[in-house]
Amino acid sequence: MPRPLWAGAISFGLVTIPVKIVSATEDHDVRFHRVHLADMGRVRTRKVCEIDGEVVSQDEIGKGYEIAKDETVAVTDEELEQMPLPTAKAIEIVAFVDADSIDPVRISDSYYLAADGQVAAKPYTLLRKALERSSKVAVAKFAWHGRERLGLLRIREGAIVLHSMKWPDEVRSPDELAPREVEVGEEEIEQALQLAERMTIEDLSGFHDEYREALEDIIAAKAEGKPLPAPAEDEGREKGEVVDLMAALNASVKAAKESRGEDGEDATVHEMRPSKKTPRKKAPAKKTAASKKSTASKPAKKTAAKKRSAS
Repeated sequence: MPRPLWAGAISFGLVTIPVKIVSATEDHDVRFHRVHLADMGRVRTRKVCEIDGEVVSQDEIGKGYEIAKDETVAVTDEELEQMPLPTAKAIEIVAFVDADSIDPVRISDSYYLAADGQVAAKPYTLLRKALERSSKVAVAKFAWHGRERLGLLRIREGAIVLHSMKWPDEVRSPDELAPREVEVGEEEIEQALQLAERMTIEDLSGFHDEYREALEDIIAAKAEGKPLPAPAEDEGREKGEVVDLMAALNASVKAAKESRGEDGEDATVHEMRPSKKTPRKKAPAKKTAASKKSTASKPAKKTAAKKRSAS
């Protein structure tokens, strides 16, 4: 089990559940050092006091809040820990809500809550079963890293998960980002729904970080003195290129069917009408039997005329 990040208790009415917070996710990003390119020496960030210009150690650094220009108040970790907050060492459940009522944009980091000792086993199981049978999630408040946070408790594979959440006033309104109203045809909507249906899956475990894998290949090649992998071909369209939405949807549905090994013949359900600005070119008229006969006789007549002139 990973190292616990926090220890306290869940406050559930009169029930107290000792728990430890354990990170629910891992970071697999490839991390770089800053180096001097001439000799590959590490370049580090030094912590320097702006007043005396001296480099200070970590134990000489504390927290300060600027209340006015050139006036800063120091706040110690001990003072923060002794703040009169009921959530200082407790995850206090304040409400239960339907899971669908939570906007996913408010959910931040995720953690597992591990039962801390045998005494926590029964109340932990009680809360877990209550959440499972009610199909609800618990909203809680807790203090961590110098601030009070809003949290969400739910069940994942028999374990209680704590999601850190944004406060309502921390979520920006998207009103200014929405595009202007445009008309979308019912046939386009139906094609989009058909595409979504074709792309529906039940398991996301097959996805992986292709960027990290490509980056690891580059690092391995440089370490072994081998040529770098060839860059991927850019199959994307140029920015700003106007596409035929319905044709793109039809092609997408067909591609989705083919990727699943299905027959894509019936993917196109709507025949695109030509634009008024670009009228459809007329097909050449079919030759009749009479015209074919007339055309075929012309070379013969020219040949006869040449023979007469030659004589």
